[in-house]
Parts: sequence; C-alpha cells; structure tokens
Amino acid sequence: MKLLFEKGSPGRTGTTLPALDVQRSDRVPDSVRRREDAALPELSELDVIRHFVNLSRKNMGIETSFYPLGSCTMKYNPRFHEDVASFTGFAGLHPRLSLLPEGEEYCQGALRAVFEAERFLAELLGFADFTMQPLAGAHGEMTGLMLIAAFHEAKGEDRSVMLIPDSAHGTNPASATLAGFSARVIGTDAFGNVDLASLEKALGPDVAGLMLTCPNTLGLYDANVRQINEMVHASGGLVYADGANLNAIVGRVRPGDLGFDIMHINLHKTFSTPHGGGGPGSGPVGVCAKLVPFLPVPHIQEHSNGSLRLKHESAYSVGPVAPYYGNFLVILRAWAYMTTLGIEGFRRVSENAVINANYLRVRLQQAYKPAFERACLHECVLSASAQARLGVRALDIAKALLDRGFHAPTIYFPLIVEEALMIEPTETESKETLDAFISAMLEIAALAESAPDAVTAAPLTMPVRRLDETTAARRPDVAALDLEETP
Repeated sequence: MKLLFEKGSPGRTGTTLPALDVQRSDRVPDSVRRREDAALPELSELDVIRHFVNLSRKNMGIETSFYPLGSCTMKYNPRFHEDVASFTGFAGLHPRLSLLPEGEEYCQGALRAVFEAERFLAELLGFADFTMQPLAGAHGEMTGLMLIAAFHEAKGEDRSVMLIPDSAHGTNPASATLAGFSARVIGTDAFGNVDLASLEKALGPDVAGLMLTCPNTLGLYDANVRQINEMVHASGGLVYADGANLNAIVGRVRPGDLGFDIMHINLHKTFSTPHGGGGPGSGPVGVCAKLVPFLPVPHIQEHSNGSLRLKHESAYSVGPVAPYYGNFLVILRAWAYMTTLGIEGFRRVSENAVINANYLRVRLQQAYKPAFERACLHECVLSASAQARLGVRALDIAKALLDRGFHAPTIYFPLIVEEALMIEPTETESKETLDAFISAMLEIAALAESAPDAVTAAPLTMPVRRLDETTAARRPDVAALDLEETP
C-alpha cells in the first residue's frame, strides 16, 4: 500500500479555498512564520477517502474481530451511546461556557449528566464521592496517589513508600514512582493471592498505602481482601483499588464496603466507552468520606433549589488535574450506558464476563496450563510453557491467531507466569465466537506438536509479516519501510 506522499500529483486538490480577504495579522513574529509552503501531498478528495478506508481495513478492532486483550475489557461500544454523545445540545457546548458569568445556567443539562454519573458510581461502588476529571486509567491512578500524599501531608506524616503486589496492574509501579513514592513489591502466595506474610513484613511507619488490583492480573479474586485492608489501615496507610478489572465484580461487590479508601475506574473499560488509539479515555476516582475534602476542583455541587454549580475552591483540594471537567463526551457515553443498564444490568455484565472467561479456561486447559488451578473471574491466564518446550512461544501463538481472524490476547503478562497468555472474552461475546476462538487455539496447540514451523512462520495473511519488533520500537524508520516488500 503506497503512502499518501507517493500517491500525490502536483496540482491535484480536494477542495478550493477562497482568496484571503482579511488583513494579515502582525501578532505572529516573523521568526516563527513559515517561509515556504508545507511539503504536503497533493490529492483529490477521492484519493484521500480511498486511502484511509483501505488503511482501516488493514486494522483489527472490536467491530471487525474478537479482541480478547486481558485486563483491557475490549468490549463492544453500543452505537446508541454514540448518538447521545452527538446531540447538538451536548456536542455543541463550548468548554469555557461554565466559566462565564451565569454560564452555568446554560449548561445545566450537561452538568446534570456528569453529576448523575458521579452519584451512580458512588452508589454502585460504595464510595462517598467521585471526581470525573482524570483523562485515563493511569491518570486516575496518579490522581489517587496525589490524594494519598495530600492526606498524609495534612496529618503531618512523612510516608514515602507505596506497596504494590507483583500481581498488580502494570501501570501501578510507574504511577507510584511518578507521584514521588518508592515502590515496595509484595509477593504472591501459592494460591494466587497476596502473600500475607510478605505484606506484614513490608508494613511500617513509612508506608503511605497499598495499591491493590482486585481481582488481580491473574484474573483471581483475593479472598483475603478485607484482612489485607485492615492490616494496611492498622499501620496508618490507605488502600487504593485499581479498577482495571472491575468488569469482573461490577454490580456484585462494592469496593468501598470492602474497606478500600480510593479507587479509579475506567469508563473506557467497564462502562463501554471507546478504548484504544491513545484515547479518548476517562479514569474517574472515587473516595471514602475522609478523603472528599482532597478531591480535585472544580467539583459539581447540587444546591437546595436543584441547580448545579461548580465549586472552584477547597482548602485541602489537590487542585485541578485536567482541563475543565474531564473528557465530557466520554463521560456522557458512560452515563448513557449506566442509565440503560442500571444496577441490575451491571450484575448481568459481571456474571456473563465471569462465565465466558471460565468457559475458555475449562475448554483450553487441556492444551494450555492454567496459571493457577482455580476458578477465575473476568479473564483467564494460561501458560504456553508446554508449547515453548517444542519451540513455539506465546508470541508465535499470538501471531498465528492473527491469521485466523482473531486479535491476539495479552502475552507475557503478568510477569510472574511463564509464557503467559492473558485472555479476557468480556460479556459481550457469544458462545459461537468463543467456540471459534477455542478451535483456533486448539488447532495452534496441535500444530505446535506436529508442525511447529507452521506456527513460528505466522502471520502469513497480514499486510506485513514477522517484524523485528524490538528494533522497530527502539529505532523506527517509517520512511524506509516498504510495505509491499516487507518479508
């Protein structure tokens, strides 16, 4: 497939702009003005449309194929919610309208949708309040850690250590470090739970808190979660819940009732808003009552007459963490999803997500060893260690799945599982789709025994074949890449 620059032809255009009929501004310094026209390809509108449509056909997405990325909850986004987000009264709002004198009067509907989303999440998850500002899951993590730091600072305590289990969501150590904490790793016991002896040994007056992914990245629910939270609280720390895997327990367990102090969730995972491509995301954060004063501002408050106002000042607030009030249209999509499903609907979400994952686990365990011999929740973690001994690694299995029309699951994570395959089917996939995926996985396992070269040569049907991914990531050279000739 040729690049746009290769398709261009001098003089070709897709649209014609009128001549400049306004005075040229002198506010832009000459030093930053462009002296020559940008060297852009000259194309007709039809050329551009065909290029990007054909390019999109080479991509895999939730609309085109089964997309079982573990811990990412790549489930279908209902088109009805896209319609709601496109309503002119929402999409046409200027982001600064609420900052103008009496501007809040003209965006009561938008404020109401966000406020209702906050209150729904608070009730669903058992927290006192929520902020919708964070723009992604990792941003929600960072916000939660800022709240922990602010809480301890207000108490005059110097606590610099954040405890993180080795089965935690992968961004936790990075977020803790970025927030100024030093990460202390907690091990996993023989059953896939947090090792309580390791936790007890790690606790001390320097510990600010624990970041617990529940269920963890092994797809397992820690039966000791209440005891874990009590141990951290007894040492003066706070407990942060990573909501990456909330799809497994939503509607059935309220994390706030389990003793968690803070939790970020992902609207682009559990609440079915767009996910991937670098955004847009949304990572709301819920807190217990004692942490409400530290929430970011502005924050929506309901007055006695029913009107909604943005509160911009708070003595203990960590301040704003995002422009305006987060990714509004993403929040709006999630609000439509919450309104459609209700609490009972979310119970069905978690039920079907868990059933689907365990169906995969049981059907595939004859060929791929489960990480732990116990029932999983929303995702199952299997090991391709048996195939690796035959020369076929998890990466090869992932590539072979592409040839069979399936996006690959997460591989080599969690790090504590050899040749890990982390598979999350979500609740939106049918039994027929799961059966087709199972057949593909079993076929690949059989080939690993009888004809391993047929697996290690994959993919054979993709636009490009097997690349040197490490070099490509570290030294990308897009200009030199000829997609037609790549072996």
